[in-house]
Amino acid sequence: MSGAISNFTLYAFVAIGGACGASLRFYISQLVLNWLGKGFPFATLMVNITGSLVMGLLYQLIENEILDISVHRTLIGIGFLGAFTTFSTFSLDSLLLLQQGEVVKATLNIFLNVVLCIGAAALGMFIVSSLAK
Repeated sequence: MSGAISNFTLYAFVAIGGACGASLRFYISQLVLNWLGKGFPFATLMVNITGSLVMGLLYQLIENEILDISVHRTLIGIGFLGAFTTFSTFSLDSLLLLQQGEVVKATLNIFLNVVLCIGAAALGMFIVSSLAK
């Protein structure tokens, strides 16, 4: 896309990306919940890992100037991933587990989300860097 993009278009990208991200988050959450149950917040973990991987991919694609920053950062990074990833849900899940006395599950949830999501973002960046060479 060449030339300046209007503010209206950028807001439209955020809205479209957000609607898609929220919808996909709900879909994945329902699938994981039906598959693995409510015993552990696996659905939140899954979307956080996936979102982190996509964020790493997106960042590196923009850094390597493969994707346009104004379009793709707005549509995917802010809109889609902003609605798709669930850090606020992760925080509430962890707090509720602690309040329920599930210290081991809460600690595991925090550890897995932090370590796996940072790892997924790094993996996304590595994939693009490796392919760009």
